[in-house]
Amino acid sequence: MKNWRIIMVTVYSKNNCMQCKMVKKWLTEHTVDFEEINIDEKPEFVQTVLDMGYRAAPVVVKGDVSFSGFNPSELAKLA
Repeated sequence: MKNWRIIMVTVYSKNNCMQCKMVKKWLTEHTVDFEEINIDEKPEFVQTVLDMGYRAAPVVVKGDVSFSGFNPSELAKLA
């Protein structure tokens, strides 16, 4: 039996962020499971986002792939 590892999509979001809402809506509509980490509510993750080189939310991460903003073509690669 092979040991399959599922790589979860993580969305780093903020409160009152329209692009964050759009990313979460797109992922939900395309039945992509994701974990949301709201950096306003969990500020200990702000440095994680900064260390990845991003300065704006949302940041979408899956494995070694990451991008910022609402980008449907990049989101489609995760589906």
